[in-house]
Amino acid sequence: MPGHTYKLIELVGSSTIGTDDAISNAIAKAALTVKHMNWFEVVETRGHIVDGKVAHYQVTIKVGFRIED
Repeated sequence: MPGHTYKLIELVGSSTIGTDDAISNAIAKAALTVKHMNWFEVVETRGHIVDGKVAHYQVTIKVGFRIED
């Protein structure tokens, strides 16, 4: 049985709700065009502040997907 080959892409998701929602938004959008996504890794978390409050959460993730045989 041959091994699989994977590719990494980097995505940045954003949300006004929280970091988990930002991650889910990025993965859901990528899933529209990227097949065989298997895992993700959080690389960076940051946000946008307005009037002393968090306005947007931004999360950079690396997503691994399997390249078709």
